[in-house]
Amino acid sequence: MGLRSWFTRAAPFDEARWVVLDVEASGLDAAHDRLLAIAAIAVRWPGGEAVPRIELGDSFEVVLRQDESAPLDKPNILIHGIGVGAQRAGVAPREGLAAFSDWAGASPLIAFHAAFDETMIRRALRSASLPALRGPWVDLAPVAEVARPDVAAKSLDEWLSHFAIEVAVRHQAAADTLATAELMLRLWPAIVAQHAGAGFRGLVELAAQRRWLKPG
Repeated sequence: MGLRSWFTRAAPFDEARWVVLDVEASGLDAAHDRLLAIAAIAVRWPGGEAVPRIELGDSFEVVLRQDESAPLDKPNILIHGIGVGAQRAGVAPREGLAAFSDWAGASPLIAFHAAFDETMIRRALRSASLPALRGPWVDLAPVAEVARPDVAAKSLDEWLSHFAIEVAVRHQAAADTLATAELMLRLWPAIVAQHAGAGFRGLVELAAQRRWLKPG
């Protein structure tokens, strides 16, 4: 099935409002570790070659309450900064996930190394007996590689350093989300140069091109 056919058959999504997100988890195993928090911010795309804009007033953040019987991930607390008290006092998982799903709506979802975020959220929604998110996903990492092949960067930290994007607190979901959105805007001229007016579809096309490139 080609890209155009996939978009034709897939559920309709919001062309003008995109959601950039980041999650925090109890570890790096997306198949088994627990989802701790979600942070997201909306990006508005006016259409055509216009540059998307970050909507600071349209954002979402939640820490999900962890069961008292769940094992503590003390080493990871030093990384994501969500302490035991915050984990125990968070929002009930089903309530928090339902609120995020309602806020995201039909907006497409963007993350750096999105497979991890997508898997964590999908597992959490399934565990809470909630439906999957409605919007399609795209990974900004391969988009960046294809849009700017002249930049020798792989990790998010390397891309942020290249564009001198400052992060208030690295590995804190809300700060990482804003930094990821800013990275996408810095990449936008290169994205438009290859897919003028394509919007989110342009991001998907660039991400798909990465699989045909030889490993660096």
